[in-house]
Amino acid sequence: MRAAFLAVLVMMLSACGQHQAAGPDMDVVLAEAPARTLAEYGLFTDASARQPAQGVVPYDLINPLFSDHASKHRLVYVPDGKAADYRADEVMEFPVGTVLVKTFAFAPDMRAPDVGERYRETRLLIRKADGWAAYPYVWNEEETEARYSPAGAWLELAFIDPAGEAVEIDYRVPNQNQCKTCHQMGDAIEPIGPKARNLNHQGPAGVNQIEDWSARGMLTGVPGDVPAVPDITDASLSVPERARAYLDINCAHCHRAEGSASNSGLWLGWEVSDPVKIGIGKHPTAAGRGSGDAIYVVAPGAPEASILTYRMNSDEAGIAMPELGRALIDGDGVELVREWIAGMD
Repeated sequence: MRAAFLAVLVMMLSACGQHQAAGPDMDVVLAEAPARTLAEYGLFTDASARQPAQGVVPYDLINPLFSDHASKHRLVYVPDGKAADYRADEVMEFPVGTVLVKTFAFAPDMRAPDVGERYRETRLLIRKADGWAAYPYVWNEEETEARYSPAGAWLELAFIDPAGEAVEIDYRVPNQNQCKTCHQMGDAIEPIGPKARNLNHQGPAGVNQIEDWSARGMLTGVPGDVPAVPDITDASLSVPERARAYLDINCAHCHRAEGSASNSGLWLGWEVSDPVKIGIGKHPTAAGRGSGDAIYVVAPGAPEASILTYRMNSDEAGIAMPELGRALIDGDGVELVREWIAGMD
């Protein structure tokens, strides 16, 4: 009897192990409707979403988009047996069933972001058969469950920022329409971050992410020469390059031909070389309070007379840029772009 019991126990444990090894639940991932809770996708093995399931890989970007100093934890899941196709300038062409996970977290003192960190929201981008779908999830106070929140949420947050200043903000978890605004690519939506130039460095695992994804079979078609944007925090690199890299990750998803700000005629992607499209000596397409009475988007040598820095340095609705995703001004980003403009002839 004892032997039979042990045999059954081993079979049960084996079955449990097989379930864990299976990774995310593809029926839930590819369902037409979003799951009620983040846990239902099977992306993590624990309720607090600290332990990725089999095949769910942490990654990061060389330069993260500024989001009120939030820490961001990114993961990618590419279904077993499938791979993303490499693209030189755009987001990788991910296969159906891919899930991109981004969790936003704050600590009481963001000078030590790992101490007392709390998860606030998790955003999923899921590659369905007919394109990408964006689903926001908001964590409860106990961090035991994140529930689907299509209307987004307002969260009252108080913390010490990386400069040591106490701040209190009404943090906005975007609703689904706002997700689409930033992720608009023509008539569809697309991810923003996972481009070759943003991934090509050592990620959380301490290895080059492009090489790691290739070795895992998650990415195919990688050429010998993969681009990389400059690290905007690396003061040894040139200011113009760092400023363009900052604008690329923070602004170019809207300010491009296919983006939600295409009618501005201001295209801020890393690959854009036309000075006028970048805003240098360019008049705005519309006047008004958003221009701050300036006549050039970028006035060479005069950051105080440039609309670009005026709007970056505002937290007022209707003026602040980016218009979504932040309540605070990114002082370091503003100073970097100011320095870039000041150095122009």
